[in-house]
Amino acid sequence: MAVRNGQAYIEGLKDGREVWYNGERVDDVTTFPEFNGAVTALASLYDMQHDPAHRGVLTVDSPEVGEVISRSYQIPRTQDDLRLLREAYTKNAEATCGMMGRSPDFLNIMMASLAAKKSFFSEFSQERADALVNYYHYVAKNDLFFTHALISPQLDKSKARHEQDDPSIPLRVVGKNSEGIIVNGAKRIATAAPYADELMVWPFPPGFQPGEEPYANVFSIPMNTPGLKTICRSSFAKHGDPSNHPLSSRFDEMDATVVFDNVLVPWDRVFLHEDINFLNRMYKDTRMRELTAHQTNTRLEVKLGFLYAVALRMAEATGVIDRPDIVEKLGEAAVQVEVIRNTTRSAEAQATLDPENGVLYPDLTALQVGRALGPVYYPAMLDLIMLAGGGGLIQLPVSMSEFDSPIGDDLERSLRGAGISGLEKAKLMKLAWDLCGSEFGSRHELYEKNYAGERRMVLAGIHREYSRKKQRTDHLDNFMESL
Repeated sequence: MAVRNGQAYIEGLKDGREVWYNGERVDDVTTFPEFNGAVTALASLYDMQHDPAHRGVLTVDSPEVGEVISRSYQIPRTQDDLRLLREAYTKNAEATCGMMGRSPDFLNIMMASLAAKKSFFSEFSQERADALVNYYHYVAKNDLFFTHALISPQLDKSKARHEQDDPSIPLRVVGKNSEGIIVNGAKRIATAAPYADELMVWPFPPGFQPGEEPYANVFSIPMNTPGLKTICRSSFAKHGDPSNHPLSSRFDEMDATVVFDNVLVPWDRVFLHEDINFLNRMYKDTRMRELTAHQTNTRLEVKLGFLYAVALRMAEATGVIDRPDIVEKLGEAAVQVEVIRNTTRSAEAQATLDPENGVLYPDLTALQVGRALGPVYYPAMLDLIMLAGGGGLIQLPVSMSEFDSPIGDDLERSLRGAGISGLEKAKLMKLAWDLCGSEFGSRHELYEKNYAGERRMVLAGIHREYSRKKQRTDHLDNFMESL
């Protein structure tokens, strides 16, 4: 089994995993109302891989794995590989309006990027490098869905992990034996953990200090591993007629805390352990950033494009489409979509071949533009939608079914817009409210502002690693010397 369908994905989740919601254990994550919308949406992505209209883009015959696999597990070696990966990311993002930041393709390409840089793990241990490559083949052949857990509990940010009042809270190694390492503690913000197949664990950000060695580990385990507990946040999913909550009824990705109670991680799933030097180098030296940012920028393009379209239709529906300030802001929004669109294509055009492994990596500097501007562009798009909608976003029907009730005519007359019926305008406004007024919408704004880390840290990192810095300064220095 190399390319799963939606039913196979759903059946795989019925594995006895320990998931908690509101103080109660969830019996079946596939039918639980707070997860069902997201599970259904993810299943549709797996089904799409079998659709003849999409199969050629979404799947590939992999020489590394030796069979047909999901395209997002592919290690790119040519310009066509990069283009087809982007096209696959686009189809997945369009199917979810860009609202699922942890769609399967994100962690799939991360796993492929780690396997492509097995030489980095060989520096640590040949056994660990072999384990990583074998694991990549296993997950690609079985088309498994990953999430990851990176963040330690937010205790006292002024202290390192081992300096906390209770240093046993962050996840750490507490023992080792012939079978593997034993870990205990917690990780937070494991998005989609309740309905993922596998959990990839590595600590971020990579700024480990001496004394934090027990916390510096990279491994992966199944979500039904004994001793692993998943504790969910409050759901933002809405139930009932999807027209009332077009996005939050389908695409609310559950975020969770994962708690490890002396969990045994077998050696064949341990890729680094108890080494701050390798842990601090991994994010950069495995070149995972190039391949994952290629996916995240593609998704951001689709998501911003969707918001732009909503803002445009809102301006038309409310009759402000020709107002000069609205026209200016719509033009600015179109520019923002195109800036992000061109990060991926520019990165592909400037891609370079790594002679060590034969992998074609998209240009990181171009992709970092998306990481820097996404946190600015996304809130600006939301502001534009609210400007176009005005007070009309507040006064909406409780349910679209009210149009079929005795007050339907009154609603129709009071909600109609510029060349649009009251019913259609209410549908559009419901969608806009899901984006900018609901808990679901607020979570997405927070996500886009912070998913790559604090923006000031992202910008500082871009400055430190700016690949064309010397080119720019050499030009200046040569000019100054010529004066």
